[in-house]
Amino acid sequence: MDKITVFGSFAVDLMGRSEHIPVVGETVKGSLFKIGPGGKGSNQAVAAKRAGADVTMITKVGRDSFADIALDSFKNENMNTDYIFIDDEGNSTGAALIMVEEKSAHNSIVVLPGACEKIKASEIDAAAEIIKSSKYLLTQMETNLDATIYAIDTAYNNGVKVILNPAPAIAFPDSLYSKLYCITPNEVEAGMLSNTDTSTMEGIKEAVKYFHSMGVEVVIITLGSKGVYISADGKESLIENIKVDVVDTTGAGDAFNGGFVAFLAEGYDVFEAAKLGNVVAGLSVTKMGTACAMPSRKEIDDYLNNL
Repeated sequence: MDKITVFGSFAVDLMGRSEHIPVVGETVKGSLFKIGPGGKGSNQAVAAKRAGADVTMITKVGRDSFADIALDSFKNENMNTDYIFIDDEGNSTGAALIMVEEKSAHNSIVVLPGACEKIKASEIDAAAEIIKSSKYLLTQMETNLDATIYAIDTAYNNGVKVILNPAPAIAFPDSLYSKLYCITPNEVEAGMLSNTDTSTMEGIKEAVKYFHSMGVEVVIITLGSKGVYISADGKESLIENIKVDVVDTTGAGDAFNGGFVAFLAEGYDVFEAAKLGNVVAGLSVTKMGTACAMPSRKEIDDYLNNL
């Protein structure tokens, strides 16, 4: 089992469910409220860990009660907390405000990164050995860009394969693409980054060509209800979603990314790892929440054994 480092965000999820997501100026009476661990980096790390991977998380939290949720959640997952850095400059632990529409399970999210936007190069240096000892670095765009680039450089310069989930989609230097082994945007992010209309399959394929032309070896575009499109080694494939009763789609992309890298680290090729990552994502949407909804390895194996 190869080691994985996840560099990214932690945020406490504050989730409310209601009949519909309010429009500007509207107040809606909700039916349920939950608070728990989240953030794209943390969600992906938990998904990988529960899928059976050897995972170390690098993130930053504030000196507040929300930080306790972070540390407790990682300990409960039996994850190393040596690289959960504590902010001493008054920045709070990240938070995410999540509204979920009950009937469709669609969501709207506001992310407040807090301390995750204040990660320093010196903190990444302090975690450099764990990055260097990993086969894969998985990262996203919810941390400050300079830190994300520095973490990618640290991995790339030491032969570690970098997987970037470019969410949220923000501008970054074109020179970063050639350092990526794999990029995993959703269809909206893929369109924004490639300046392509990705509303059609032809547009998806054009975006794929763009990322390959920039030097990325493996391109995966998640398509929501339409599945996952993957291109690698001159081959392309559309992976359909598994059929499940959808309860909450929040965190499905994180589940995919964590599951994908977990099965890569287990030795599966990219196409098989993507299929299994899509199973992880499918199982995650059958529960409410984000990190807490990530399926265990037993749940994944049970599903596969019942096919």
